[in-house]
Amino acid sequence: MAVADLTKTTLQLVLNDGNDLETGKTIFKFKSFNNVKKSATSDQLYAIATAIASLQQRPLYEITRKDESDIRDE
Repeated sequence: MAVADLTKTTLQLVLNDGNDLETGKTIFKFKSFNNVKKSATSDQLYAIATAIASLQQRPLYEITRKDESDIRDE
């Protein structure tokens, strides 16, 4: 049976940087924060992400949590 061990958590803010003048599509900028506590809850990450986003010049579009795991045989 395989087991997954959580090894890394990253918090990513997706910021709206306006629209491309040629295509009209939205341009996104990304801010990533590594070394996030693996045990952090969604509520905690949301609170810190919105606090950081309030310091940015661009409006917040999305908050993403990225977890990485090592998978091994038990």
